[in-house]
Amino acid sequence: MKAIYNIFMKRTSTYAVAIMGSVFFFERGFDVFADTLFESTNKGKLWKDIRANYES
Repeated sequence: MKAIYNIFMKRTSTYAVAIMGSVFFFERGFDVFADTLFESTNKGKLWKDIRANYES
């Protein structure tokens, strides 16, 4: 625990950068998870699934 404090939380600027980096990676991971969930729930109803039926 002391190592984490010394690396990330000792200086306010380093703490802020660590939070911003964590938020960025959390957001990207959550976005990928949400898209995957949406696409699996709506499989067969999305344009990429039915495009061949309407294009000649």
